[in-house]
Amino acid sequence: MPEIRQNFITKEWVIFAPERSKRPEEFKTKKERREIPSYSSTCPFCKGNEHLTPPELFSIKKDGNWIVRVVPNKFPALEMEGEKVRSLKGIKRSITGVGIHEVLIETPIHNLFIPFMDEKQILTVLETYKVRYLEAWKNPKVEMVLIFKNHGEGAGTSLEHPHSQLIGLPIIPTDIRQRLWDAMRYYDENGECIYCRNLEEEIRDGERVVLETKNFVVFIPYAACSPFHTWIFPKNHNCSFSDAKDEEMKEFAKVLKSVLLKFYKGLNDPDYNILIRSYPAGKGVEKFFHWYVSIVLRLTKSAGFELGSGMFINTSLPEKDAEFLRSIEI
Repeated sequence: MPEIRQNFITKEWVIFAPERSKRPEEFKTKKERREIPSYSSTCPFCKGNEHLTPPELFSIKKDGNWIVRVVPNKFPALEMEGEKVRSLKGIKRSITGVGIHEVLIETPIHNLFIPFMDEKQILTVLETYKVRYLEAWKNPKVEMVLIFKNHGEGAGTSLEHPHSQLIGLPIIPTDIRQRLWDAMRYYDENGECIYCRNLEEEIRDGERVVLETKNFVVFIPYAACSPFHTWIFPKNHNCSFSDAKDEEMKEFAKVLKSVLLKFYKGLNDPDYNILIRSYPAGKGVEKFFHWYVSIVLRLTKSAGFELGSGMFINTSLPEKDAEFLRSIEI
């Protein structure tokens, strides 16, 4: 009998169909691993090719050489220059496309992906996220800041050199606004953070937990919308990852490396998107919002049903996915 589960936080309904279900190992990608060089003369993100990018906005250097570099996106979705102007003509609403679009180059080495970086380098990347995140919020045109990483062609990557992106939007997208409203409503009705409650339940159940450390829990949500959809939750309540303490950031680097290495070994380097869901302190969300990381593996494709209903059909049980990932030794 199929089961329809609801995600406690997002309120999304997901169909789990036993007759379509696959064993977790069957989701291992079929792509052949090819040899990626440590340097590409045509890659704008490689060391020595800095002239191929716009002038840098920020960098962290060691012994005179950069180890993380931030530049404006050469083909931005939003433009820095210009005024934020709203327009309403009948039912037609619009706003000028002003905002921020940055590229965070994670390493000067073309083939050094996060699972194979040392924890110190990953921490440097995360600290760069924090610096640019806080800087973006200083812009009066910005109402929402997103940090995300696309890995692999199936996740939307156009350049394979390890990098992430930051976008500062002049609006709050509907999906994010709805999550904020739902979290606020839950807090008003129950006097507790919906994210903290979800985390407590997952730790208590245990069967969907992939790994747990002093400050973080990695788990597959009860109603994961796709196979191996993974959340990384900090145990300490903060609405912004930029408020995480030094000890937590070091542990975060270790946890992120471990999870991505499990994906690499267990599922043959799948394509995925990483999204940091965070909101800064001082925006009235401190009590009811809780930052976390969402990792969406691109192992299946949405089709007509998903587009027509707004629901998903997951062909893999979260409990089995978590059990499989726990078994992968790193």
